Amino acid sequence: MKNKVILDKKAIQRTINRITHEILEKNEGCTQLCLIGIRTRGIHLANRIQNAIKSVEGITLPFGVLDITMYRDDISKLKWPEVKKTEISFDVNNMTVILVDDVLHTGRTTRAAIDAIMDLGRPKKIQLAVLVDRGERELPIHPDYAGIVCPVSIKEEVLARFSEIDGKDEVVIVKTP
Repeated sequence: MKNKVILDKKAIQRTINRITHEILEKNEGCTQLCLIGIRTRGIHLANRIQNAIKSVEGITLPFGVLDITMYRDDISKLKWPEVKKTEISFDVNNMTVILVDDVLHTGRTTRAAIDAIMDLGRPKKIQLAVLVDRGERELPIHPDYAGIVCPVSIKEEVLARFSEIDGKDEVVIVKTP
């Protein structure tokens, strides 16, 4: 079976624009907001949301990059965990953190990210923005902002691709072996 494209470049841009407006509406603007992208693809999505907010509001939100490797609940199963840098140069205390990731599945990545953020301080709120919610949660975590909801079978995977690292923008469903 060929990969099924569920979002192309234009659909991704429309989705980011919608998520941006939802964030601004829910938070009544962008006072005390910051964006934190989860490595790897959440960074690129968060950066695009940051640019869209700047385009709409004329304000550049604080932007951070979060590596959750050491917060994973399966870290002991990884042979050689590759820890990358977390880059958050602002104070998260009393901020509304918009945590951004590409695909939400089990909720475990989000849980690890929340633990990592809480080690940095005490935000006023943490809201979750994802491009794709594929369902099948193992933890009671749900997005505040979801581009699309796309339930897929256990033998399928949802992949978000961004031009910055993948050479093109698309979201596809692929069969897993």
